[in-house]
Amino acid sequence: MPDTREQMTEDRVQEKTRAATAFNPQSSVLDPLEGTLLAFDFGTMRIGVAVGNTYSSSAEPLTTIVGEKNEERFAKIAVLVNEWQPAALLVGLPLSDDGTPHELTALCRRFANRLNGRFNLPAILVDERYTSHAASSQLGREGITGREQKKWIDQYAAQQILQAYLDEPATGIRAGRGFVHE
Repeated sequence: MPDTREQMTEDRVQEKTRAATAFNPQSSVLDPLEGTLLAFDFGTMRIGVAVGNTYSSSAEPLTTIVGEKNEERFAKIAVLVNEWQPAALLVGLPLSDDGTPHELTALCRRFANRLNGRFNLPAILVDERYTSHAASSQLGREGITGREQKKWIDQYAAQQILQAYLDEPATGIRAGRGFVHE
């Protein structure tokens, strides 16, 4: 039987762990999330969407949003948010092979900030390097090749982004007001 001091120490550790895993909107450090997550592979012409959850640690391609007007895109996203009730929204952050930002990086950060502002949900940026290549390989294994991949590639890339986060949540960066500058 543990002595009282050991039990008190264990209780304090558990209490600190519970406090550390709670959602803290003022912290840029990501706390573990639980529940359904939606992930987005943002592009100027298409946005791939995937859904997954932390309980099964699995992600599935969901849909591709096509449209040039932001209001149309966000209306479609609102339908998905209402349907899936996610705990957070993940956005792929495109970087050069060496990890430096490029022209699409700022647009993705802005998109993540807008998601956070519109839906009042945590928005998390996830490194998306090589996700399109992995998605193309996965589609090829499923027998979808060449031009046929175009209608699927973005949602499969979103699945890769979400799966990368589920496999290693500490790699995410919180977006939103006060965290990621537009």
